[in-house]
Amino acid sequence: MIEQISVNTVASFTGGAAVLTELRPINFIFGANGSGKTTISRVIAKPEAYVNSAVTWAGGTPLEVLVYNRDFVEENFTARMRGIFTLGHEDAETLQNIDDLKKKIDEILKTIRERKHTLEGTDGSGGKRKELAVLTTAFQEACWKSKTQYEDRFREAFRGLLNSRANFADRMFAEFESNTAALKPLNELETRASTIFAEAKVHLERVRTLEASDVIALEVDPILGKRVVGKEDASISGMIKRLGNSDWIKQGLGYFRQNDDHCPFCQQTTDDNFRRDLENYFDETYQADVEAISRLAAAYDQHSDSIIRQLGYAVAAQTEYLDRTSLEQKAEVLRTKFALNVQHVARKRAEPSSKVELETVRQTVDEINAILADANRKIDEHNALIDNIVAERATLISEIWRYVTEEAKIALGSYKTARQALNSAIEGLTRGISAKEQERREKSAALRELERQITSVQPTVNAINGLLESFGFRNFKLATADEGDRLYTVIRSDGSEARETLSEGEKTFIVFLYFYYLINGSVSESGITNNRIVVIDDPVSSLDSDILFIVSNLIRKLFARVLDQSSTLKQIFVLTHNIYFHKEVTFDPKKQWQTKLTFWVVRKKEDYSVIEGHPQNPIQTSYEMLWQEVRNENRSILTIQNTLRRILENYFMILGNMDKDDIVNRFSGQEQQICNSLFSWINDGSHNAYEDLYLACDAATVDRFLLVFKKIFEVSGHEAHYDMMFASRQ
Repeated sequence: MIEQISVNTVASFTGGAAVLTELRPINFIFGANGSGKTTISRVIAKPEAYVNSAVTWAGGTPLEVLVYNRDFVEENFTARMRGIFTLGHEDAETLQNIDDLKKKIDEILKTIRERKHTLEGTDGSGGKRKELAVLTTAFQEACWKSKTQYEDRFREAFRGLLNSRANFADRMFAEFESNTAALKPLNELETRASTIFAEAKVHLERVRTLEASDVIALEVDPILGKRVVGKEDASISGMIKRLGNSDWIKQGLGYFRQNDDHCPFCQQTTDDNFRRDLENYFDETYQADVEAISRLAAAYDQHSDSIIRQLGYAVAAQTEYLDRTSLEQKAEVLRTKFALNVQHVARKRAEPSSKVELETVRQTVDEINAILADANRKIDEHNALIDNIVAERATLISEIWRYVTEEAKIALGSYKTARQALNSAIEGLTRGISAKEQERREKSAALRELERQITSVQPTVNAINGLLESFGFRNFKLATADEGDRLYTVIRSDGSEARETLSEGEKTFIVFLYFYYLINGSVSESGITNNRIVVIDDPVSSLDSDILFIVSNLIRKLFARVLDQSSTLKQIFVLTHNIYFHKEVTFDPKKQWQTKLTFWVVRKKEDYSVIEGHPQNPIQTSYEMLWQEVRNENRSILTIQNTLRRILENYFMILGNMDKDDIVNRFSGQEQQICNSLFSWINDGSHNAYEDLYLACDAATVDRFLLVFKKIFEVSGHEAHYDMMFASRQ
């Protein structure tokens, strides 16, 4: 069942949310055309299509919704109406099984609603979940008082929790559950906190020492002290050796080759023997030594650059424990030695026959590493101290939490017990609801299968046609259009299509009857026994008075079904702008519905719609007031005739457009005279001179008038209306 409807920012509902709340099984909504009634019916039909509107279901369980409004009329009359499946009556056992399954499903749904009510309350924000939320909020407030009490003294112990009640309470409960620290007195904790929490220090990174083994090995490479010269047994070697110009000759060899074997100095032509002697002098051994010198030079450049970079990182280290002055002095010495050695290696490379000796950097590197090692020793001592403080800090924080939780252990214990009970209840209810939902799905599947076995679309056709004939509609009827497609169409007595030639009233009436029988069936072979709610919006538009009373009588029969607990119809909404229809459909002579009704009026306020709730039927008309005068035993003798005339005028002449002569002819004698006089006043008008009968009225005459007045309704077939209007209002 729907408990609440909120309509907002849709159509004319632009003045804030219009809410229908505390809805009951039967709900009446009255409003003029254009006030917003159809919008309400559309929101109920498809709430998901209106993002700012909402429909709240009892227990959070939506039911099937059937809505009759102008959308339904257009949809089902423009196209052929889909066949309505209803249960047959051939298989009594299957019908009984369906009935039994439906009852079991209803019991399951009732259990689910009850458990959801216990779990979440009627509106989804109560129940055990609400109890848990309230318990948690109270617990958080109690824990926050502990935080406030000790925050100034133990702020470091509460770091990261000072701005959140929930986080502080969670931490406090976790400490209560698991903290096994020694319980220390408060004054001791305060004293230690003043020292340990005084200054927060951090770990320092150690400084990397220099790795110079590769460059030191290069300094003693034998190639540096070797005189690299040409081949000793070459014919030209004696001269080169005597002149000591091997390197000079090596450089000139390149010019010799570029000058087409002409001496680059004297420009004289040389023979092949001279060229071969030069090339023979600089043999493969010579070339291998030269390449070794080149490799050493490249390696020395690479390793020395690496050490210089390492030295730069060490000098830039951010630590107070480094002797930066001594380090920078030694660093300058090392850079100088590297610069000199690079020059020596370059000379050896240019003059392979020369001997060079490099400045050793071993001692300088060792002195630098000693400075760095001393800094690292002090850094290690610093970090060891920090590690000890961290451990002491952790111990102190644990002991502080132990003290705080010990002080609040009664409240913490009570919370733990209550929370366990609520969590257990919530988990049990959740599992129970899940199990019942699964059981409902299984039984619903079985129910749908049973429904498919004995459903048919033809009984609906027969029922609607029988109703049409009983109400005097014999020139058209419903028929199945295509058995394969299971569609309905409207035909004339000769079998021709009648949809295009029906009047607006006939069209409205037959679609309403289609909807009326849809309430008891389904457009598919299953779902016939689904629980559902019904919304009927202005069903009497374009209908004359006779059909108006037929429709109201059919709808009133639905009310009895709504009040039947075993019925699939659980709730109904009736919306109308027609005062007379509203009075007919809300009439409750036996006072059966009094506690099952709600009354609402939707109206335009300025340029937007509003909804007003009323404890009783708010619709009072001048017509109703005329009947109140008739019911009054102390009625006025002088005005009663005019009262009766106005009732007959409103009901028969204006609303019903009935033939007064036909009614008069159904009487005889004095009753016919009285009946005729009443209708004559209608024709003559109420301002003509009174006749003797009117002027000579006494109590006995009034009784005769009242008797004839009642018979007029009886002979015209509207006795039910007389009974309804003459009964006392609640």
